[in-house]
Amino acid sequence: MVSEWLVSHASRIPKGARVLDVASGAGRHAIYLAAHGYAVHAVDRSAEALAALAAIARDQKLPITTEVLDLESPSVAFPRAAFGGVIGFNYLHRPLFPALRVAVAPGGVLIYETFTRGQAERGHPKNPAFLLNAGELSDLVQPFTIVAAREGEFAGKSISSIVAMRLVSDEPLP
Repeated sequence: MVSEWLVSHASRIPKGARVLDVASGAGRHAIYLAAHGYAVHAVDRSAEALAALAAIARDQKLPITTEVLDLESPSVAFPRAAFGGVIGFNYLHRPLFPALRVAVAPGGVLIYETFTRGQAERGHPKNPAFLLNAGELSDLVQPFTIVAAREGEFAGKSISSIVAMRLVSDEPLP
């Protein structure tokens, strides 16, 4: 099922922009955005999941490209300012955030949602490395401007969600 957070905020992605879907898995979010007029580049470490997504994209004639990528490799980099939207759902690797911010074009947005520490009491995931501390997602997207955020229990999950914009006037990111 597509995240309600994405459905509510997809219109913040500039029309016609390319979108980077990080840790896309089977690509439900990539498919949703491609069906709504965005060209999506989906990255994940699972070649099998991406092959299935590529087949769906071909069959439905959706503008989705895929790339097998180990997002936890220290050398991960994305093209600078190449995406009007960068999205990530149910995945957390804190060292990846600088690369995600660099990938967002001025005027573009980072839409992210993942689990908080409270999720460990509900089930998977339990590993603290994959769970956000209170308020942490806001820190991870700095220096972007936060335009929408929430944290708490939603649909039976303990999550943090954010939409952060890279302003046109922002200084270039390192």
